[in-house]
Amino acid sequence: MSDLRQRAEKRVDAKIKFYKNFTAYVAVNAILAVINWIVTPEFWWVMFPVFFWGIGVFVDFLKAFVLTDKFESEDYRERKIQEEMEKLRE
Repeated sequence: MSDLRQRAEKRVDAKIKFYKNFTAYVAVNAILAVINWIVTPEFWWVMFPVFFWGIGVFVDFLKAFVLTDKFESEDYRERKIQEEMEKLRE
């Protein structure tokens, strides 16, 4: 299998993971919000799972759409090795 195909598959898998996680996030938190509103409307405890699970969804978004191959490319790796070698020479 070619390197290009492997990279493309990895990116598609990351996007699929994000979409699934985001769908579950919205559905589950909507149900929790309704339960919260019915049972304890004076305290919005639903904000805790919304916030903390939201951090995970945001990280998945970054991995799928923003960071993509930035940290995986050979060019990036080689640049960082050269930078470290320069630091060690000083």
